Amino acid sequence: QVQVRESGGGLVQAGGSLRLSCTASGLTFDDYTMGWFRQPPGKGREAVATITSDGAASYAATMRGRCTISKDNAKNILYLQMSSLKPEDTAMYYCAADPFRDARYPGDFGSWGQGTQVTVSS
Repeated sequence: QVQVRESGGGLVQAGGSLRLSCTASGLTFDDYTMGWFRQPPGKGREAVATITSDGAASYAATMRGRCTISKDNAKNILYLQMSSLKPEDTAMYYCAADPFRDARYPGDFGSWGQGTQVTVSS
């Protein structure tokens, strides 16, 4: 059974940085496309960044240039390094995994974590 678990969220001031981590188990990590998604209060879930099994990264326009997705295949850990954070980045951030290489949208991913809260104060 695939399981993913996020950590690293918290309260940060606008302009600050934060690194989220996602630990995965029950899968061959480097065979999966991984993604970070977020859900702001009262809104739907949206993509932040994804990285394919062979390391190709893609970013949502809202976060492009302010975040970097990376993974450590040896440790089964996915990261999201975020910088220049804005109050509108406040959201629950989720990690997701799927064996489909071209998974991009929330509906494409079959395994989800419980989320980690990121709050950016102005």
